[in-house]
Amino acid sequence: MTLALIAFAAVFVLAASGLLLLFYRDITARRMASVVSPAAEGDGLVDRLMRLRSTSTVESIIQPFQKVLPRSPLEASVVQKRLIRAGYRKDAYVNIFYGTKVLTPLLLVLAVSVSGLYDYFGFFAYALAAGLGFLAPDFWLGHLISTRQTNIRVGLPEALDLMVICAEAGLGLDQAIVRVADEMSLSQPDVSDELGLTVLEQRAGRPRTAAWRNLAERTNVDSVRAMVATLVQADQLGTSISKTLRGYSDTLRVQRWQQIEELAAKTTIKLIFPLVLFIFPTVFVVILGPSVITLIEGFQRFFH
Repeated sequence: MTLALIAFAAVFVLAASGLLLLFYRDITARRMASVVSPAAEGDGLVDRLMRLRSTSTVESIIQPFQKVLPRSPLEASVVQKRLIRAGYRKDAYVNIFYGTKVLTPLLLVLAVSVSGLYDYFGFFAYALAAGLGFLAPDFWLGHLISTRQTNIRVGLPEALDLMVICAEAGLGLDQAIVRVADEMSLSQPDVSDELGLTVLEQRAGRPRTAAWRNLAERTNVDSVRAMVATLVQADQLGTSISKTLRGYSDTLRVQRWQQIEELAAKTTIKLIFPLVLFIFPTVFVVILGPSVITLIEGFQRFFH
């Protein structure tokens, strides 16, 4: 039984690692290309080849599986919106996502057959493996979205401070966004990516207000929505952008400090459950155990 569980865990870890490589292959290739050719990042031959291979190779592998599941245009649009919020904007990622929802259950069912868990749990092992494999891509995508939103929420005050510095140095709002997106490409890559996409939308001819609202809709972060509303209002009313950004940056820091205090206050309540379930029983055993043993021995001598 122990060997079967170990084999199942090993196969599951290998499958999860494969999915992780599928999702993060673009990021790894981009970092490798930036190291190989830092002077021409984004335009170098290595970067172009790696970007081409990273999507086309995975899509060619997933292609036979992604057509198995039926999907409506509405469902595909919802999945594409979730992928965009996770940072995957190419149309090929939708096919890869649906392919993994078919490939992952097959791998887990194969793992159940190879590990011999079917002999212990019967058909329930196959049903559980198929269900977990079908839902695993959705949970993993939700985790990626949550992680990206957290990174954007954490890096937004730093981006606002840099915008304030650029605005006070004499740059306009659009030029300040370009400079901030360039400067934060290493420290906060998610924030830099979203700001860079906003700049590209404006260069393509989209109005500034529409581009900023697309940023709020694309990220689905409350602080970004509030920042966009503040910037749109400041742009329409003609107020100072630097003062607006500085005030909102201070507000975000106060909110983060309050959230940290709230989490710290909740720790005392969360500690009740491990104390009651794990720590108190062991303390009772250590303190009362010898007394209980002595009482049992005394009663045995008394009655015998």
